[in-house]
Amino acid sequence: MPVIELLQYDFMRRALVAGLLVGLAAPVVGIFLVQRRLALIGDGMGHVALAGVAAGVLTGAAPVWTALVAAVGGAIAIELIRARGRTSGDIALAVLFYGGIAGGVVLISLSPTGTPANLNAYLFGAITTTSRADLVTFAVLAGVVLVTSLLLARRLFAVSNDPEYARAVGLPVLSLNLLLAVLTAVTVVVSMRVVGLLLISALMILPNAIAQLLCHSFRASLLAAVATGVVVSVAGISTSFYANTPSGGTIVLFAIGVFVLAALGAAVRDMVARRRHAAAEVHHAHEHGAGCGHDAVAHDDHVDYLHEGHRHAQHVGHYDEH
Repeated sequence: MPVIELLQYDFMRRALVAGLLVGLAAPVVGIFLVQRRLALIGDGMGHVALAGVAAGVLTGAAPVWTALVAAVGGAIAIELIRARGRTSGDIALAVLFYGGIAGGVVLISLSPTGTPANLNAYLFGAITTTSRADLVTFAVLAGVVLVTSLLLARRLFAVSNDPEYARAVGLPVLSLNLLLAVLTAVTVVVSMRVVGLLLISALMILPNAIAQLLCHSFRASLLAAVATGVVVSVAGISTSFYANTPSGGTIVLFAIGVFVLAALGAAVRDMVARRRHAAAEVHHAHEHGAGCGHDAVAHDDHVDYLHEGHRHAQHVGHYDEH
């Protein structure tokens, strides 16, 4: 069955739109978490959101909203503990992990109907469980995440990369960190039906890890991460339909595969660059300059010399090949 035929199914159209939203939102938030070295905080938020899902099951409320309340509350609490308390970041995250799981398990055990049949859909993602109402909710939440993140990208980057400098120039560091924590919590809830609460952190972090291997600027890394997130999300959802596998695990495996390929490509690129640099050094037993016998060509703010079919530029005791 051609991939285009997936669109004839209502649930697949909803799943693909949800995957697109997740693929856009998760890497945008994740790039700031990578800068702050909080790669695992998405897992902590997922565990707290699990307690929220369990509360929704127990009370009969919509699990999306109870998960959102729990995740946002946990995000604010953990950031305040990190900023004002004496507890280290690692310990605070551990409390978030274990408290969320323990709360979820206890609340589910209190449910008169027992463990809900669709609990695995929240834990690992399932393409058939996204309703039209869920999709509208996820679209609104993802839109809030994207707009807020992009409007405040410079400030969030400054706070994530160098909080002391950000504080020195007058940025509200605590408020921005709290905002980032809330955006992370919202992204976790947006992603739970597609990727699953236990796997969402991977989609926040892996696209950014891939982008860092391939790019050298924040803007390029962000664009590459978002593109990767969208591609692996859509590819994973499509594959999970045909393979009858959980969408979350399939998406993450695609992301890991792309990461391995990017790492191999970066290694080959670096090896070729080192060899070309070494070859350029070997070629130069003399100093280039006026009267050296090689044609000089102006290049931006320096001069290149044509040497054996290549243009070489002298830079502080060595030669770069162009």
